[in-house]
Amino acid sequence: MRYTDIAIIGGGLSGSTAAAMLGRAGIPAVLIDPHDSYPADFRVEKISGSEQVERFLRTGIGESVLRRATFAGQNWIARGGHLLDKAPSRQFNILYDSLVNAVRDEIPETVARICAKAISVATSPERQKITLSNDETVSARLVVLANGLNVGLRHQLGIARKVISACHSISIGFDIVPSGRSTFDFPSLTYFSERPSDRIPYIALFPIGARMRANLFVYRAFDDPWLRELRRAPVATLTAALPRLTRITGAFNVAGEMKIRPADLYVNDARGVPGVVLVGDAFATSCPVAGTGCDKVFTDVERLCNVHVPEWLASDGMDADKIAGFYDDPVKRACDDWSAAKAFDFRSVSIGTSPYWAAQRWARVIAWSAQGLLRQVGGAFDLEPNFLGHSSSSSSSSSSSSRSSSSSSSSSLSSSA
Repeated sequence: MRYTDIAIIGGGLSGSTAAAMLGRAGIPAVLIDPHDSYPADFRVEKISGSEQVERFLRTGIGESVLRRATFAGQNWIARGGHLLDKAPSRQFNILYDSLVNAVRDEIPETVARICAKAISVATSPERQKITLSNDETVSARLVVLANGLNVGLRHQLGIARKVISACHSISIGFDIVPSGRSTFDFPSLTYFSERPSDRIPYIALFPIGARMRANLFVYRAFDDPWLRELRRAPVATLTAALPRLTRITGAFNVAGEMKIRPADLYVNDARGVPGVVLVGDAFATSCPVAGTGCDKVFTDVERLCNVHVPEWLASDGMDADKIAGFYDDPVKRACDDWSAAKAFDFRSVSIGTSPYWAAQRWARVIAWSAQGLLRQVGGAFDLEPNFLGHSSSSSSSSSSSSRSSSSSSSSSLSSSA
């Protein structure tokens, strides 16, 4: 049996970041994941917006990891075939597996990495016992469950899942190449649909190395025939849905595999379970359209590793009441509430047909246009406008309930971060 203070189950973005932070703090930890190198996976593909980048930097590993990303300092914003603004951006583009493997490279050698699957977890208020697929057993004071969407261990522990919105949105990722020329004119682009009936909030185009990556988001059922048609004839289907897109992009082709991922919004109730804490998607999912997945991951892990774990280890035991302090953390709760509110606000402002939501769509177009005009004449605001027309530098803790003041401009997949 291997003994440690912290056993992290799951080596995705949240688990690997936690392992790096705990290792750097000198806290004995083990990272358990079946993959020695994280495999290709369609999730987060960029970290963007000042607030999101700052959250990552607070983990202590962001600066070195972001050096491996492709930086885009400007993002064009367009709608209905019209360019509204060429906005300054703080955007770091990187495929999810590359991001996770870069984070793993920051894990100190003092953190043991076990390439195996956790088969079972037995909990108590004192120590937790983890049985692995390689017949090894780990004894830890605390288990950090960071295994994303996997449900086996949560079911075993009796953790109930509450589905808030099934198939809330669908994310589609693919490479896009210009037709008849070598490059696109824009450094990165966010293009919004002008027709709510198309159920498309926007498509984001951004460079990763020499590639131009496309993240298309839709609000449709997973069995919608439109998705099958998109796979069969991607350019024709996309052009029919966004008929004026080529005014900005020019003619284009879709290259390589098209990946489609639905996102359910849910939260897991782990209160009452001693010795185990859930982070990232293992606790609650976010909507990739709103781009708050990375915000949630970095907030969860930063609060857990910098605040709660040191406090918990300073006294005996690891009972459920002690762990409840993490779920009640005001910074974490503010981020969770803001992310959930933004998921529903974004859906409503994208496909809502009431006069209120129509007015909201026009308001953001006017805001972008005005800011773009001011930028052209030399009096632009020193802000990064987000997808709802507001500054991405706004604090997430103060924007969870306002329909008209959402912040943060990431289109990450989470997020998904």
